[in-house]
Amino acid sequence: MNFLTKIVLKNNRFSKQFSLRWIRELSSENTVFEKQTDYNSLQLPKNKCMATYIWIDGTGENVRSKTRTMDSIPTNPKELPIWSYDGSSTYQSLGSNSDTYLLPVAVYNDPFTKGDHKLVMCDTYKYDKTPTDSNKRFCCMKALAQVKDVVPWFGIEQEYALMDLDNRPFGWPKQGFPAPQGPFYCAVGANKVIGRAIVEAHYRACLYAGLTISGTNAEVLLSQWEYQIGPCEGVGAADELWMSRYILHRVAEDFGVVVSLDPKPVEGNWNGSGAHVNFSTKAMREDGGIKEIEKAIEKLSKHHMRHIEAYDPKGGKDNERRLTGRHETSDIYTFSAGVANRGASVRIPRGVAEDGKGYLEDRRPSSNCDPYSVLDVMVRTCLLCE
Repeated sequence: MNFLTKIVLKNNRFSKQFSLRWIRELSSENTVFEKQTDYNSLQLPKNKCMATYIWIDGTGENVRSKTRTMDSIPTNPKELPIWSYDGSSTYQSLGSNSDTYLLPVAVYNDPFTKGDHKLVMCDTYKYDKTPTDSNKRFCCMKALAQVKDVVPWFGIEQEYALMDLDNRPFGWPKQGFPAPQGPFYCAVGANKVIGRAIVEAHYRACLYAGLTISGTNAEVLLSQWEYQIGPCEGVGAADELWMSRYILHRVAEDFGVVVSLDPKPVEGNWNGSGAHVNFSTKAMREDGGIKEIEKAIEKLSKHHMRHIEAYDPKGGKDNERRLTGRHETSDIYTFSAGVANRGASVRIPRGVAEDGKGYLEDRRPSSNCDPYSVLDVMVRTCLLCE
């Protein structure tokens, strides 16, 4: 019995039939390699640290990474040096002038190498020290610097789908489709849930890293899941969401599974994936805050298409496939709001309406959105009145 067989059959969350099919698929020419040795148990020299720098590439959707050795254990981004990489290989520069800078902005514990090793979230800058086109954090920070006094909080609900190496939802029949949607949301059972081991590994890895991950659940589409980051003050929510995405891709890689952030992973009568953003200010969270929430919603209603353009990396084209007015979404061309209405652009949760204070949920951002762009436009519309 090989390594993968032992791991899968030990996990009682998978039925025997599903486990054996999964093993056969992972035993193809595209599978992961067996770990013959636990290299993480090797003793390293004292005060040596592996720092993995992570950044957003020129697509505005994908993350890249590379690792360097540090001679001390960094505790904040200022203790890490600026680094560079070949931007011509990440759609961010020309080959004739390819060096692109990495500026550390946040440091987290590394759940993969463990010990004192770190994951480092980075901003990207061109050769002339100006932000790359995919560096949306730069403008986001400018907006947030102007509204510190109102203490904005954000929470982001990241939906995603697990896919096999043929880009088909993980665990779906190779021919045909599973049962219609209905039994899969927050479900339990080997015939209703696929990939829980990956989801729980990601959850624990995020907690180990120090991220503010507040929960997870199975979603409406079979093999679709969600987790929540936040609430975090200011830009921290976006920093943590990007890092959580890196960790998710990295965990799934170990299982030989692909993570899709496509807003419509399966065409047809199936749910899409979003990244709903919960937003509040100090005034919204205090007694009578519902009035401030309603004011913010009124402002959002006047800038609907501006937000649609900012809520996916293709200026609304990705969301056009998802925001159809069906499958728990609003229509992309029409702004709407309501209490407990998951078919609205903006939802006021039932508990918020009853308490008269709390937060609003913007359901329009796509699963592959750049959270820096989302936070930036929300702050500029709701707080800076731009």
